[in-house]
Amino acid sequence: MKKILLFSFLLTFTCFNANSQTEEAQFGAWYMYFWNTDFNESKFGLQGDFQYRDHEIIGDFQQFIARAGVSYNPNSNLKLVLGYGHFTSGTLGESTETSAENRIFQDVNLPHKITEKILVNHRLRLEERWIENQDFRTRYRYLIGLTIPLNKPVITKNSLYLSLSNEVFINGQKNIGDDRMVEYFDRNWLYGALGYTILDNLKLQLGLMKQSTNNTSKNQLQISLHHSF
Repeated sequence: MKKILLFSFLLTFTCFNANSQTEEAQFGAWYMYFWNTDFNESKFGLQGDFQYRDHEIIGDFQQFIARAGVSYNPNSNLKLVLGYGHFTSGTLGESTETSAENRIFQDVNLPHKITEKILVNHRLRLEERWIENQDFRTRYRYLIGLTIPLNKPVITKNSLYLSLSNEVFINGQKNIGDDRMVEYFDRNWLYGALGYTILDNLKLQLGLMKQSTNNTSKNQLQISLHHSF
């Protein structure tokens, strides 16, 4: 299992290094709220998130996301999700023009512990995308993430922890309509954060993400609240 984990990190970091730029990145910010709940003793649940993304720290609207899904946990090492999201995207600079996207997604999560303290999760995501003024598109995503407790053996109230992840995005099509083309490689997200457990069901994370495409590289401040109920 450790060999699989190492291979996964090497694969995603290789993609990241091959496609990122060395020039100074612009700095932006994302503010996020994630929630999830289970249906009593059922293996089914609900989850979702709201996100506000800004081209700067605040003041230049980039994107608003509202997303929700139904989850199914057949066992502790597998979680399946089917969901829908609506995205409103702005334009960099003074323009107030926006565009809309509707998206359906399917997730396969494979969480497991590699030590008594370290939790690793592999997530495979398929997206079906209806973007304003574009043809129907699909996209494939692979994320590997680590959660590492710092001051306690497990994450409970008043715990500090590290959250580390890398995610690769691959487009399913190059032609997006009207003779416009994109690359199969879409982007890479490299993320690291310090988390604090306010309550057993409420966590706060402060992190930094480096987003890279074939042509650009950008750093994002990320503040996220994670709520289970």
